[in-house]
Amino acid sequence: MTGMEVLPDIPRLYTALAEWLACLVCLLEVRRRITGKKFALAAFGIFVVQASFLTLTPGLENLLWILCMAAAIGMMYFFIYICGELKWRDAAYYCIRAFVLAEFAASLEWQIHCHFLRRYGLFPFWLALLLLALVYSAIFTVYAKLYHKADHTPLNITNRELLSYTIIGLAIFFMSNLGFVSTGTLFGGSYAAEIYNVRTLVDLGGVAVMYAYHVQRVDLRMRYELESVQSILHNQHVQYKQAREAMDVINYKYHDLKHHIIALRAEENPEKRNQYLDQLENELQDYESQNKTGNKIVDVMLTTKKLYCQKHGITLTCVVDGTMFDFMKEMDISSIFGNALDNAIECELKISDKEKRLIHVSAYSQKNFLIIRFENYFEGEIDLGQDLPATTKNDSRYHGYGLKSLRYTVQKYGGAVDISTQDHWFLLKIVIPV
Repeated sequence: MTGMEVLPDIPRLYTALAEWLACLVCLLEVRRRITGKKFALAAFGIFVVQASFLTLTPGLENLLWILCMAAAIGMMYFFIYICGELKWRDAAYYCIRAFVLAEFAASLEWQIHCHFLRRYGLFPFWLALLLLALVYSAIFTVYAKLYHKADHTPLNITNRELLSYTIIGLAIFFMSNLGFVSTGTLFGGSYAAEIYNVRTLVDLGGVAVMYAYHVQRVDLRMRYELESVQSILHNQHVQYKQAREAMDVINYKYHDLKHHIIALRAEENPEKRNQYLDQLENELQDYESQNKTGNKIVDVMLTTKKLYCQKHGITLTCVVDGTMFDFMKEMDISSIFGNALDNAIECELKISDKEKRLIHVSAYSQKNFLIIRFENYFEGEIDLGQDLPATTKNDSRYHGYGLKSLRYTVQKYGGAVDISTQDHWFLLKIVIPV
């Protein structure tokens, strides 16, 4: 037999079975929307529809063939989406993977089939079915082991990831099927053994590329989650230290107040005693007015940070209307004020002259926008590379997470963050529509 000998095309029923099995394998990775008898009936019904469609549309060429394949992919997507608890992007991701896997399984099985057919001639139908079962079982079992997920966690595919994956899938599809679409292409020709070799190898390469993409994605996600957890733990430790130091300040004030009371009791001059009381009252009033904004979360954040600043010689002034934050979640308010003030405090601690350790916070409404400004004095130079201050910490693992987290929180509300410097003043400005 010559190298360009015409070989029979893959039976459409074989292709339908491969696509159906590929979808089932992908559904093993996810939490299913329907289970038990309902899932069995849905799966069987979809297989019947898909097998009937592919069997009744043989011999199509060019555009009609592409449209037919698109319809088959659409049925695969429908199967995965209705049976799995998936977002539409995740379902599309699994569909692309399933289609490339099905193409490889069908191509490899039929190439082996044709090899025995050419070498030994016609062989019994039962033997063909046995070969089909063995090849499909081996491929889909190995594939299921490679992609096994015990926790069924959602992938949360982004638009950019889906676009990249779609491009990869389309490239694999057209490269593997180019010779079958038109005989006038560089890779065209008859249904020859060489074309099947190319098709199978391209599909195998596609499966390998998608698996490598998957492994890299999982690795990056795990690394990101680990770094995020480390950052959270680090920030919690910082918050604990600040809270502990704030308690030290409170205890100091408590003991100081006890001494004031003792002094008052010992003071016999009524005028001096009244002056002493007026002084204490004014200090208490100043403290009270500084920490009641109209929002409990804002009050807690400002009070904690202010006590910490007092202990470290930092002057923190605030002009904040807390009532404007009522539309925001408590965790988001804490994230904005915590991250912004931590960044400012870190900068002030580097200044040796305590007279220059200045932080000012303001929050006000302007033309249906909530404006939040965090200003602090700095010395030296600040590199605003990529719109984020470059770190000066010895341990840079946690650099950027605070401001990135703040920016993410603000963007949830359709807002924006602007960072600038002028005349040794660092300005973090937040604008949120209300």
